[in-house]
Amino acid sequence: MQHRPALRTLLLGSTLFAATALPSFAQDVDTEARLPSVTVTAQRVEENIQDVPISITTIADEKLDVLKSSGADVRFLSARVPSVIAESSFGRAFPRFYIRGIGNTDFDLNASQPVSLVYDDVPYESPILKGFPVFDLESIEVLRGPQGTLFGRNTPGGIIKFDSARPVHEFEAYIRGAYGNYNTRELEGAVNLPLFKDELALRLSGISQQRDPYVDNAFTGENDRYEGFEELAGRAQLLFTPSGTDFSALLNLHGRSNEGDARLFRANIIDAGSNGVGSNFDRDTVYFDGDNFLQQDAHGVTLRLEKGLTDAVTVTYVFGNEQATIESRGDIDGGFGAVFLGAGNFGPGFIPFPSESSGAVDALHQTTNEIRFAFDNGGPLRAQTGLFVFDEKVSITSKSFDTLAPGRPVNGIATRENQTDSTGIFASLAYDVSDRLTLSGGARWTDESKDFVVERTLGPFGSGTFGPVSGSVSDDQVSWDVSATYQATEEVNVYARVAKGFRGPSTQGRLVFANDVSSADTETVLSYEAGLKSELLDNRVRLNADVFFFEFNDQQLTIVGGLNNTVALFNADKSEGYGFEADLEAAPIDNLFITAGLSYNKTEFKDDVLLAPGCGGGCTMLDPAVYAADGVTLLGYNISGNSFPNAPEWIANVTARYAIPLQSGELYGYTDWAYKGDTNFFLYDSVEFGQDGYWEGGLKVGYKADAGYDVSVFARNILDEEALTGAIDFNNLTGFVNEPRTYGVQLRWDF
Repeated sequence: MQHRPALRTLLLGSTLFAATALPSFAQDVDTEARLPSVTVTAQRVEENIQDVPISITTIADEKLDVLKSSGADVRFLSARVPSVIAESSFGRAFPRFYIRGIGNTDFDLNASQPVSLVYDDVPYESPILKGFPVFDLESIEVLRGPQGTLFGRNTPGGIIKFDSARPVHEFEAYIRGAYGNYNTRELEGAVNLPLFKDELALRLSGISQQRDPYVDNAFTGENDRYEGFEELAGRAQLLFTPSGTDFSALLNLHGRSNEGDARLFRANIIDAGSNGVGSNFDRDTVYFDGDNFLQQDAHGVTLRLEKGLTDAVTVTYVFGNEQATIESRGDIDGGFGAVFLGAGNFGPGFIPFPSESSGAVDALHQTTNEIRFAFDNGGPLRAQTGLFVFDEKVSITSKSFDTLAPGRPVNGIATRENQTDSTGIFASLAYDVSDRLTLSGGARWTDESKDFVVERTLGPFGSGTFGPVSGSVSDDQVSWDVSATYQATEEVNVYARVAKGFRGPSTQGRLVFANDVSSADTETVLSYEAGLKSELLDNRVRLNADVFFFEFNDQQLTIVGGLNNTVALFNADKSEGYGFEADLEAAPIDNLFITAGLSYNKTEFKDDVLLAPGCGGGCTMLDPAVYAADGVTLLGYNISGNSFPNAPEWIANVTARYAIPLQSGELYGYTDWAYKGDTNFFLYDSVEFGQDGYWEGGLKVGYKADAGYDVSVFARNILDEEALTGAIDFNNLTGFVNEPRTYGVQLRWDF
């Protein structure tokens, strides 16, 4: 953390500046400095964010453009929103999201996630769909807490909602190009064409992101071999609004191609007895004796039809079909050779045995259908009801390789076929009891089933075939929420919400490495939340905050890695979490805009005894060992009392934009900082497999002209902070790390 003194100076200066600027609120009120209202669709209708009884953060416009600059993928959201973490052991292809500490560390290609991504009204449930590039968006909304009443399925943690910029009946266009270090190139743009006046409009948008490799392979002698990528994605939307009718049809065609490297697992970059990156870490060098690549393709279609049946009733139908394939292969042990080959034939550091594996989704098909009816006659009662149907088929092939044999032949193959079906019926009501008090509630009945067939057709190191094993799991649940919103003053709303969410039963089996299939029962969560939403000082400050408590029954947990490098599911009887979140937006003086977020999340497994295996690879276990009656056989480690994995207690972020009018435009500076608190990567506690809290910051300086162009220079991870974002624990002290410092120039032109 060698950059802490500089950071402390920066933060101290920002604090002093804020202390001198904030008193000017009451002295000089300029209407131009007031904050614009924020409209969200968190409850399936357009509402002011201040009126919605849910903990919400939005990211849009310039802030969104800044955070995703330099070729960033969707993981830029990590710690940029209170209570939100994003990480991946697959790189750009397979993000895993955590909200209020609720997430899933499972790296397998059919993993079930408790945080749902909803893209243009369609839930993306498979992990390989969730990394779709971010471009030409209206906004991103993060909804914290269970949201199962109105959205999709399996949402005990919350929802991250992406809404594309839709076609409009007038011409508009933009293009944004950037060039940075590592020969990073990014080109994004959109054009909106009104084809027939007020009836037919077409919007075309796309993004291309490329970066050259910059990491050397010191084992093979290859220079600039890894960490490159080439991403291409596009979207075409056609909006039909025939005149004289209350009808609209929106067709959305989209796709992506992603080619590059799998995650770089770096052997023994953690020093025994400490956490974070250690003395052997070199960002620009690895020592691989195996292959490393990733190829991914996805495409889909969404159709949204809306018709006003009466002045008070509207019907909406949304159809979605998503298809994807992916193949990824990586050097899992992160080094070369193995210790049994003798001195000089393994490294860097201790390599007990070699491991190289690949995973491929040969075919994924997800189809969703939703129809909902909304009632609003302008009176005190508003209502929605509908039906949601989900169907997913996925075929997966996993392989392991003998890295010590000539040609590195395949020595293990397992295949899986999964079918998931889910049907939900939902309804919600909101009633204005008075001008100040609104009561609302909703419920969804969901019936879900999963069928699977898994077999090993080739066993590693002569261990033989296994299977096929087939089975099914199913359950039906009712999720619900009730809330009350009260307008305490003209500037302040307070609310309270109770919600029940669930995630259906899960199955998992990586028969390449093991001979069994594991499953986990349905998990349910009951969440309590209270908060306030305020617009203060003549709309110069927007401050929203909440406190929450949740309790899980049968929380689904995943043993990832460990001594067997496998994935196994199990349930914890009880677990809980509590904390708070706060979002601030302020325009204290003309041309200055500030945002800030802060969250505290305390999570804990509450079983008396909850056993999980410990790590391989020489880590220092901190949890108590539990032995069988013979006093010799190790049953596991008691993880009761531990926090959830990848659940830092503290997350903070701040941005500031200041502009100076200059000629026919403005000279501006934009800085953003995010803090991710101390983080443990696994279910168990150990000395090594975690990361101390750290800050990452960015800076953008540019000139924006009234003529529509914006030219700027930017930097991300400006202090070049080096931090672990995850680890592999089955073999040695292997980790993977954050993105390096990047910088470049950018030109944007809005027409």
